[in-house]
Amino acid sequence: MRRGESGLCALLAVDKPVGMTSHDVVSHVRRALGERRVGHAGTLDPLASGLLVVGVGQATRLMGLLTLDRKGYRASIAWGEERATDDAEGEVVRTAPAPEWVLDEARATEVVAGLVGECDQVPPAYSAISVNGKRAYARARSGEDVELPARHVTIHEARLLSVGEREDGTPVWQVDLLVSKGTYVRSIARDLGRAQGSAAYLCGLRRLIAGDVTLADAVPLAELEAQGPAILEDRALDPVRALGLPVRELGERELGAVRCGRRIAASSDADRVALVRDGALYGVWRRQGSWLVSELNLPEGVRGVRA
Repeated sequence: MRRGESGLCALLAVDKPVGMTSHDVVSHVRRALGERRVGHAGTLDPLASGLLVVGVGQATRLMGLLTLDRKGYRASIAWGEERATDDAEGEVVRTAPAPEWVLDEARATEVVAGLVGECDQVPPAYSAISVNGKRAYARARSGEDVELPARHVTIHEARLLSVGEREDGTPVWQVDLLVSKGTYVRSIARDLGRAQGSAAYLCGLRRLIAGDVTLADAVPLAELEAQGPAILEDRALDPVRALGLPVRELGERELGAVRCGRRIAASSDADRVALVRDGALYGVWRRQGSWLVSELNLPEGVRGVRA
């Protein structure tokens, strides 16, 4: 085993604290588990908290396959200002009076419900989208006028939780959102303000859902650091559940073939399957005629399968 490899292979959901980057969380997980091979799926901004799915060991190879196409968030939206970053981190670039009805819960509920549907959304200028090989936020910080093309996104659900005011009188809405992958909640807040003839920005965000994984599955970072590798015994995510694929149980001989990347006989009509034995995921294979061939080989086995 190479230096910095612990032999651990698992998926883990971490509850990211406010103030950390997603990369900061990865660094903490590396130290807590003694494993250098750690990656994450679905970046969260430093001012956001909540669910961050992390891969450990060979499970890092699952990051691009996870069915995290729907994301759920609890958003706090402040009225009266528009910010350069579309969240509380940026400087104020425009002010506008909040709508007179902004604290009318019935009207606010109706407006939030109207967000549901498909739309073309312009991402924030301060985002990690690459523009000619350079991140948009880096270009914006250097003073460039960044104009990103709109992308088609879907807001599946939108529900008002509360309306209220901060001590300085700023109206704030709390909203739960379920959105498609690639949707920027910061842009939703910005566009909501503009659509109501006002200005708004995102002043708080917590991710609650990513695909079939929820915040209830997540481990607080402090708990992970206190328990170390032992936490994986009970808190590792089921990789098959996260992938959303049908299971193909392997026999002992088949396991040997799969670990070497060799094809095995198909036993169902499924186009893609998760290969499992003794509570571990050993790969994702795809159907080719009457055979299953390797799409992703995981010879070390990713633990945590409970199905």
